[in-house]
Amino acid sequence: MRLLCLPYSGGSAMFYARWRRLLPSWIDVRPVEWPGRGARMDEPLATDPHVLAAKLASELGGQLDGPYALFGHSLGAVIAFELAHGLLDRGAAAPAVLFASGAEAPAVRDGSRWREPLSDDALMKELRNLQGTPDEALSNAELMRSALPVLRADFLMCGAYVYRPRRALPCPVHVFAGADDETDREALETWRRETSASFTLDVLPGHHFFIHTQQAELIERIGAALARRSGRSIDLHRSEDHEHVLRPATH
Repeated sequence: MRLLCLPYSGGSAMFYARWRRLLPSWIDVRPVEWPGRGARMDEPLATDPHVLAAKLASELGGQLDGPYALFGHSLGAVIAFELAHGLLDRGAAAPAVLFASGAEAPAVRDGSRWREPLSDDALMKELRNLQGTPDEALSNAELMRSALPVLRADFLMCGAYVYRPRRALPCPVHVFAGADDETDREALETWRRETSASFTLDVLPGHHFFIHTQQAELIERIGAALARRSGRSIDLHRSEDHEHVLRPATH
């Protein structure tokens, strides 16, 4: 089972590389990097979410020779949703599960306040409000000089997103949310409209970046959901550093 993982605004998909040691070996974690960051640093930053999703679908479509799932957090959840449709349009099989984390449903998104480029000060304010960036990083001028252009492009993608009603996805949609995030319950429940299969909403403690603060619980629930889709059973153990690790059951 390949787990294709898409980053959040301003982030690199290589954040997910650590998940490889936390999930069982039958789950092949594949970070999906976007242009302009990480190994694709030399490519222009994307500012149109639909163009980005189409590009990723074209790149990935020929590589999906087995079961796969999609995971995206925040903006990454929206791109994952569009990627799922793009892959289906290209004749690929549907994902086993679409995991949408930290994002309201595409049908009710309103990115109007991000349609124009944000100033550095406005971007810094957004980072502080989201509570996902350590203070030492925010105070590192050199780090911020490299990070803010990526974040600015990603906010432009948020502002440029236009929802297009289509046939519901034939795969389950599993939504994760932070209990203290600003997104309201109704906006999360609206993801239900996007699937003709099952819908699950898991609310975890924390703010928007519960993906960091609740990583062990999140990983456990992702592994369990994929095990159910794969007909496997799993046991939960702890690694030496006390993070949860999921392993195939031996019984």
